[in-house]
Amino acid sequence: MGEVEVSNKQVILKNYVSGFPKESDMEVKTTSLKLKLSEGDSSVAILVKNLYLSCDPYMRSRMSKLEGQYVDSFTPGSPIVGYGVAEVLDSSHPNFKKGDLVWGVTTWEEYSIITATEGLFKIQHTDVPLSYYTGILGMPGMTAYVGFFEVCSPKKGERVFVSAASGAVGQLVGQFAKLFGCYVVGSAGSKEKVDLLKNKFGFDEAFNYKEEADLNVALKRYFPDGIDIYFENVGGKMLDAVLLNMSLNGRIAACGMISQYNLEQQEGVQNLFCMVRKGIRMEGFLVFHHYHLYPKFLEMIIPQIKEGKITYVEDIAEGLENAPSSLIGLFSGLNIGKQVVSVTRG
Repeated sequence: MGEVEVSNKQVILKNYVSGFPKESDMEVKTTSLKLKLSEGDSSVAILVKNLYLSCDPYMRSRMSKLEGQYVDSFTPGSPIVGYGVAEVLDSSHPNFKKGDLVWGVTTWEEYSIITATEGLFKIQHTDVPLSYYTGILGMPGMTAYVGFFEVCSPKKGERVFVSAASGAVGQLVGQFAKLFGCYVVGSAGSKEKVDLLKNKFGFDEAFNYKEEADLNVALKRYFPDGIDIYFENVGGKMLDAVLLNMSLNGRIAACGMISQYNLEQQEGVQNLFCMVRKGIRMEGFLVFHHYHLYPKFLEMIIPQIKEGKITYVEDIAEGLENAPSSLIGLFSGLNIGKQVVSVTRG
Protein backbone atom coordinates (compact mmCIF):
# COMPACT_ATOMS: atom_id res chain seq x y z
CA MET A 1 0.00 0.00 0.00
CA GLY A 2 1.44 3.39 -1.02
CA GLU A 3 2.04 6.36 1.22
CA VAL A 4 -0.95 8.61 1.78
CA GLU A 5 -0.69 11.92 -0.08
CA VAL A 6 -2.85 14.82 1.06
CA SER A 7 -3.56 18.33 -0.16
CA ASN A 8 -1.84 20.93 2.03
CA LYS A 9 -3.27 24.44 2.22
CA GLN A 10 -0.60 27.12 2.94
CA VAL A 11 -0.48 30.87 3.67
CA ILE A 12 2.36 32.33 1.60
CA LEU A 13 3.98 35.76 1.94
CA LYS A 14 4.12 37.15 -1.62
CA ASN A 15 6.72 39.90 -1.12
CA TYR A 16 8.34 42.01 1.59
CA VAL A 17 5.92 44.57 3.03
CA SER A 18 6.40 48.27 3.69
CA GLY A 19 3.90 50.35 5.64
CA PHE A 20 0.60 48.83 6.76
CA PRO A 21 0.28 45.16 5.71
CA LYS A 22 -2.70 44.07 3.59
CA GLU A 23 -4.39 40.74 3.04
CA SER A 24 -3.20 40.89 -0.57
CA ASP A 25 0.42 40.69 0.69
CA MET A 26 -0.38 37.03 1.40
CA GLU A 27 -2.01 34.29 -0.64
CA VAL A 28 -3.54 30.92 0.23
CA LYS A 29 -2.16 28.13 -1.96
CA THR A 30 -2.68 24.39 -2.01
CA THR A 31 0.16 21.90 -2.56
CA SER A 32 0.38 18.18 -1.83
CA LEU A 33 2.37 16.34 0.82
CA LYS A 34 3.14 12.71 1.71
CA LEU A 35 2.08 11.90 5.26
CA LYS A 36 5.37 10.13 5.96
CA LEU A 37 8.93 11.39 6.40
CA SER A 38 11.42 10.22 3.75
CA GLU A 39 13.22 7.16 5.10
CA GLY A 40 16.44 7.92 3.24
CA ASP A 41 16.69 11.39 4.81
CA SER A 42 19.32 11.52 7.58
CA SER A 43 18.08 14.83 9.07
CA VAL A 44 16.03 14.79 12.27
CA ALA A 45 12.50 16.07 11.69
CA ILE A 46 8.90 15.71 12.70
CA LEU A 47 5.80 15.81 10.50
CA VAL A 48 2.85 17.53 12.18
CA LYS A 49 -0.78 18.33 11.55
CA ASN A 50 -1.32 21.94 12.66
CA LEU A 51 -4.39 22.44 14.87
CA TYR A 52 -4.15 26.09 15.96
CA LEU A 53 -2.00 28.99 14.77
CA SER A 54 -1.16 32.12 16.73
CA CYS A 55 -1.44 35.66 15.32
CA ASP A 56 1.11 37.87 17.10
CA PRO A 57 2.10 41.53 16.53
CA TYR A 58 5.85 40.74 16.28
CA MET A 59 5.11 38.87 13.03
CA ARG A 60 4.70 42.23 11.27
CA SER A 61 8.44 42.96 11.51
CA ARG A 62 9.24 39.60 9.88
CA MET A 63 7.19 40.62 6.83
CA SER A 64 9.86 43.26 6.05
CA LYS A 65 13.49 42.79 5.05
CA LEU A 66 15.40 42.60 8.34
CA GLU A 67 19.08 42.85 9.09
CA GLY A 68 20.77 42.35 12.45
CA GLN A 69 17.51 41.52 14.24
CA TYR A 70 16.70 38.81 16.78
CA VAL A 71 14.53 37.00 14.21
CA ASP A 72 14.90 36.43 10.49
CA SER A 73 12.58 37.85 7.86
CA PHE A 74 9.94 35.59 6.39
CA THR A 75 10.92 34.21 2.99
CA PRO A 76 8.75 35.56 0.16
CA GLY A 77 7.17 32.67 -1.75
CA SER A 78 7.23 30.43 1.34
CA PRO A 79 4.69 29.80 4.14
CA ILE A 80 4.62 32.27 7.03
CA VAL A 81 6.28 31.05 10.23
CA GLY A 82 4.70 31.43 13.67
CA TYR A 83 3.67 29.77 16.91
CA GLY A 84 1.10 27.02 16.84
CA VAL A 85 -0.28 23.84 18.36
CA ALA A 86 0.12 20.60 16.41
CA GLU A 87 -0.19 16.82 16.52
CA VAL A 88 2.80 14.69 15.57
CA LEU A 89 2.05 12.31 12.65
CA ASP A 90 5.58 10.99 12.05
CA SER A 91 8.95 11.59 13.71
CA SER A 92 12.63 10.78 13.35
CA HIS A 93 13.35 12.72 16.55
CA PRO A 94 13.93 10.63 19.72
CA ASN A 95 11.94 13.05 21.93
CA PHE A 96 8.77 13.14 19.82
CA LYS A 97 6.56 10.27 18.73
CA LYS A 98 3.40 9.83 16.68
CA GLY A 99 0.36 11.09 18.62
CA ASP A 100 2.28 13.62 20.74
CA LEU A 101 0.76 17.10 21.01
CA VAL A 102 3.26 19.96 20.78
CA TRP A 103 3.36 23.76 20.81
CA GLY A 104 6.04 26.00 19.40
CA VAL A 105 7.29 27.35 16.09
CA THR A 106 5.60 25.89 13.00
CA THR A 107 4.54 27.10 9.55
CA TRP A 108 1.19 28.47 8.39
CA GLU A 109 -0.11 25.40 6.58
CA GLU A 110 -2.25 22.37 7.35
CA TYR A 111 0.75 20.03 7.61
CA SER A 112 4.36 21.00 8.35
CA ILE A 113 7.71 19.24 8.41
CA ILE A 114 9.65 20.79 11.31
CA THR A 115 13.43 20.41 11.50
CA ALA A 116 14.10 23.18 14.05
CA THR A 117 12.67 21.09 16.89
CA GLU A 118 14.45 23.08 19.64
CA GLY A 119 11.52 25.50 19.39
CA LEU A 120 8.97 22.83 20.34
CA PHE A 121 7.46 21.86 23.70
CA LYS A 122 5.56 18.66 24.34
CA ILE A 123 2.11 19.33 25.79
CA GLN A 124 1.62 17.50 29.12
CA HIS A 125 -1.61 19.09 30.36
CA THR A 126 -4.48 18.24 28.00
CA ASP A 127 -7.32 18.97 30.45
CA VAL A 128 -7.30 22.64 29.36
CA PRO A 129 -8.22 23.90 25.86
CA LEU A 130 -5.40 23.12 23.40
CA SER A 131 -5.74 26.61 21.90
CA TYR A 132 -4.43 27.96 25.23
CA TYR A 133 -0.95 26.83 24.13
CA THR A 134 -0.96 29.63 21.54
CA GLY A 135 -1.58 32.08 24.38
CA ILE A 136 -1.83 31.79 28.15
CA LEU A 137 0.14 28.49 28.24
CA GLY A 138 2.48 29.37 25.38
CA MET A 139 4.67 32.25 24.25
CA PRO A 140 2.33 35.14 25.31
CA GLY A 141 1.81 33.63 28.78
CA MET A 142 5.54 33.22 29.25
CA THR A 143 6.08 36.78 27.98
CA ALA A 144 3.68 38.18 30.60
CA TYR A 145 5.26 36.09 33.35
CA VAL A 146 8.88 36.92 32.49
CA GLY A 147 8.23 40.61 31.82
CA PHE A 148 6.30 41.20 35.01
CA PHE A 149 8.03 38.96 37.55
CA GLU A 150 11.59 38.68 36.22
CA VAL A 151 12.13 42.07 34.55
CA CYS A 152 10.01 44.30 36.80
CA SER A 153 10.62 42.61 40.20
CA PRO A 154 7.24 43.77 41.59
CA LYS A 155 6.47 44.52 45.21
CA LYS A 156 3.03 44.20 46.77
CA GLY A 157 1.04 47.43 46.65
CA GLU A 158 2.93 48.92 43.70
CA ARG A 159 1.12 50.87 40.97
CA VAL A 160 1.16 49.11 37.58
CA PHE A 161 0.18 50.42 34.15
CA VAL A 162 -0.33 48.09 31.15
CA SER A 163 -0.80 49.37 27.59
CA ALA A 164 -2.59 47.24 24.94
CA ALA A 165 -4.02 45.67 28.06
CA SER A 166 -6.74 43.51 26.50
CA GLY A 167 -4.33 41.71 24.16
CA ALA A 168 -2.85 38.25 24.63
CA VAL A 169 -0.03 39.45 26.90
CA GLY A 170 -1.59 42.52 28.51
CA GLN A 171 -4.66 40.74 29.90
CA LEU A 172 -2.35 38.33 31.74
CA VAL A 173 0.08 40.94 33.07
CA GLY A 174 -2.85 42.81 34.65
CA GLN A 175 -4.19 39.67 36.30
CA PHE A 176 -0.76 38.58 37.54
CA ALA A 177 -0.31 42.05 39.05
CA LYS A 178 -3.73 41.95 40.75
CA LEU A 179 -3.09 38.47 42.19
CA PHE A 180 0.26 39.76 43.46
CA GLY A 181 -1.46 42.63 45.31
CA CYS A 182 -0.80 45.60 43.02
CA TYR A 183 -3.00 48.50 41.86
CA VAL A 184 -3.50 48.01 38.10
CA VAL A 185 -4.68 50.29 35.29
CA GLY A 186 -4.85 49.34 31.62
CA SER A 187 -5.37 51.18 28.34
CA ALA A 188 -7.16 49.81 25.28
CA GLY A 189 -8.73 51.11 22.08
CA SER A 190 -12.49 50.64 22.51
CA LYS A 191 -15.26 50.84 25.11
CA GLU A 192 -15.81 47.09 24.77
CA LYS A 193 -12.17 46.40 25.62
CA VAL A 194 -12.18 48.84 28.54
CA ASP A 195 -15.26 47.09 29.95
CA LEU A 196 -13.50 43.75 29.53
CA LEU A 197 -10.48 44.99 31.50
CA LYS A 198 -12.56 46.22 34.42
CA ASN A 199 -15.34 43.64 34.52
CA LYS A 200 -13.68 40.41 33.37
CA PHE A 201 -9.96 40.79 34.07
CA GLY A 202 -10.34 42.69 37.35
CA PHE A 203 -8.22 45.76 36.55
CA ASP A 204 -8.80 48.56 39.07
CA GLU A 205 -9.25 51.11 36.29
CA ALA A 206 -9.01 51.26 32.49
CA PHE A 207 -9.33 53.91 29.81
CA ASN A 208 -9.75 54.21 26.05
CA TYR A 209 -6.61 55.97 24.82
CA LYS A 210 -8.42 57.05 21.62
CA GLU A 211 -10.77 59.22 23.70
CA GLU A 212 -7.98 61.02 25.58
CA ALA A 213 -6.89 64.40 24.17
CA ASP A 214 -3.78 64.34 26.39
CA LEU A 215 -2.28 61.03 27.55
CA ASN A 216 -0.16 62.79 30.16
CA VAL A 217 -3.31 64.22 31.79
CA ALA A 218 -5.05 60.82 31.58
CA LEU A 219 -2.18 59.06 33.35
CA LYS A 220 -2.03 61.73 36.07
CA ARG A 221 -5.72 61.09 36.69
CA TYR A 222 -5.14 57.39 37.38
CA PHE A 223 -1.67 57.66 38.91
CA PRO A 224 -1.54 60.87 40.99
CA ASP A 225 1.43 59.38 42.90
CA GLY A 226 3.21 58.03 39.81
CA ILE A 227 3.62 54.68 38.03
CA ASP A 228 5.95 52.14 39.65
CA ILE A 229 5.82 49.55 36.85
CA TYR A 230 4.93 50.04 33.20
CA PHE A 231 4.46 47.03 30.94
CA GLU A 232 5.19 48.49 27.50
CA ASN A 233 3.35 47.11 24.47
CA VAL A 234 2.74 50.29 22.48
CA GLY A 235 5.65 52.78 22.26
CA GLY A 236 5.39 56.23 20.66
CA LYS A 237 3.20 58.86 22.34
CA MET A 238 2.13 56.48 25.11
CA LEU A 239 5.73 55.81 26.16
CA ASP A 240 6.46 59.54 26.13
CA ALA A 241 3.51 60.24 28.43
CA VAL A 242 4.41 57.34 30.74
CA LEU A 243 7.98 58.61 31.20
CA LEU A 244 6.58 61.89 32.57
CA ASN A 245 4.45 59.94 35.05
CA MET A 246 6.88 57.30 36.32
CA SER A 247 7.74 57.36 40.01
CA LEU A 248 11.30 57.33 41.39
CA ASN A 249 13.10 54.04 40.67
CA GLY A 250 10.26 52.89 38.42
CA ARG A 251 10.70 49.92 36.09
CA ILE A 252 9.60 49.55 32.48
CA ALA A 253 9.48 46.14 30.76
CA ALA A 254 9.70 46.82 27.02
CA CYS A 255 7.80 43.94 25.47
CA GLY A 256 6.59 45.48 22.19
CA MET A 257 5.79 48.76 20.46
CA ILE A 258 2.85 48.00 18.18
CA SER A 259 2.17 51.68 17.37
CA GLN A 260 5.50 51.78 15.48
CA TYR A 261 5.46 48.55 13.48
CA ASN A 262 3.79 49.90 10.34
CA LEU A 263 5.48 53.33 10.24
CA GLU A 264 8.07 54.05 7.56
CA GLN A 265 9.68 56.55 9.96
CA GLN A 266 9.35 55.64 13.63
CA GLU A 267 8.31 58.34 16.11
CA GLY A 268 10.95 59.80 18.39
CA VAL A 269 10.62 59.75 22.19
CA GLN A 270 11.04 63.20 23.77
CA ASN A 271 11.06 62.51 27.50
CA LEU A 272 13.98 60.12 27.92
CA PHE A 273 15.72 62.46 30.37
CA CYS A 274 13.07 61.38 32.90
CA MET A 275 14.97 58.08 33.08
CA VAL A 276 17.97 59.93 34.52
CA ARG A 277 15.99 62.29 36.74
CA LYS A 278 13.87 59.54 38.28
CA GLY A 279 16.33 56.64 38.18
CA ILE A 280 14.02 54.64 35.90
CA ARG A 281 15.15 51.26 34.61
CA MET A 282 13.82 50.30 31.18
CA GLU A 283 14.67 46.85 29.89
CA GLY A 284 13.78 45.13 26.65
CA PHE A 285 13.51 41.37 26.78
CA LEU A 286 13.04 38.41 24.42
CA VAL A 287 10.91 35.61 25.81
CA PHE A 288 12.86 32.74 24.22
CA HIS A 289 15.88 33.63 26.37
CA HIS A 290 13.74 32.62 29.37
CA TYR A 291 12.16 29.36 28.22
CA HIS A 292 14.15 27.48 30.87
CA LEU A 293 11.58 28.94 33.31
CA TYR A 294 8.65 27.28 31.49
CA PRO A 295 8.20 24.39 34.00
CA LYS A 296 8.17 26.92 36.89
CA PHE A 297 5.61 29.02 34.99
CA LEU A 298 3.33 26.01 34.38
CA GLU A 299 3.50 25.11 38.07
CA MET A 300 2.13 28.56 38.90
CA ILE A 301 -0.41 29.03 36.11
CA ILE A 302 -2.16 25.64 35.71
CA PRO A 303 -3.70 25.65 39.24
CA GLN A 304 -4.78 29.29 38.77
CA ILE A 305 -6.57 28.44 35.51
CA LYS A 306 -8.28 25.40 37.05
CA GLU A 307 -9.36 27.34 40.15
CA GLY A 308 -10.77 30.16 38.00
CA LYS A 309 -8.35 32.73 39.43
CA ILE A 310 -7.22 33.74 35.96
CA THR A 311 -9.57 34.51 33.07
CA TYR A 312 -8.44 34.22 29.48
CA VAL A 313 -10.22 35.55 26.40
CA GLU A 314 -9.56 34.24 22.89
CA ASP A 315 -10.76 35.42 19.49
CA ILE A 316 -10.79 32.27 17.34
CA ALA A 317 -11.08 32.47 13.53
CA GLU A 318 -12.12 29.24 11.82
CA GLY A 319 -10.10 27.99 8.85
CA LEU A 320 -6.62 28.64 7.47
CA GLU A 321 -8.09 30.81 4.67
CA ASN A 322 -9.04 33.36 7.39
CA ALA A 323 -5.48 33.57 8.76
CA PRO A 324 -4.36 36.58 6.62
CA SER A 325 -7.34 38.76 7.67
CA SER A 326 -6.88 37.67 11.31
CA LEU A 327 -3.21 38.72 11.30
CA ILE A 328 -3.95 42.06 9.59
CA GLY A 329 -6.79 42.74 12.06
CA LEU A 330 -4.30 42.90 14.95
CA PHE A 331 -3.00 46.24 13.70
CA SER A 332 -6.38 47.94 13.75
CA GLY A 333 -7.47 46.31 17.03
CA LEU A 334 -10.20 44.13 15.49
CA ASN A 335 -9.51 41.23 17.83
CA ILE A 336 -10.95 40.95 21.33
CA GLY A 337 -8.40 39.01 23.37
CA LYS A 338 -5.86 36.58 21.94
CA GLN A 339 -6.17 36.11 18.16
CA VAL A 340 -6.05 32.43 17.20
CA VAL A 341 -6.71 30.61 13.92
CA SER A 342 -8.27 27.15 14.18
CA VAL A 343 -6.81 25.13 11.29
CA THR A 344 -8.75 21.97 12.05
CA ARG A 345 -10.78 20.67 14.96
CA GLY A 346 -9.75 17.07 14.46
